[in-house]
Amino acid sequence: MPWCAECDRFYNPNSLQADGTCPTCGRAVGEPEKLRKFSDEPAPWHFKVLLVAVVVYLGYRLYEVVLWGLQSL
Repeated sequence: MPWCAECDRFYNPNSLQADGTCPTCGRAVGEPEKLRKFSDEPAPWHFKVLLVAVVVYLGYRLYEVVLWGLQSL
């Protein structure tokens, strides 16, 4: 992650100028845009497990709401 010592802050690589300089002070802090490589790696396995857990949890909560709605009629 690019760090500008003069501005005392971190920058997202996408927020830098095309030549890799700080947008505030113009100091070189990162790689030029043409040298940046974007990863085509898949999402980590634990992220996929988290997504499955969230879907299961929200599905269960929806099931409970439907049952509660039917019982309150």
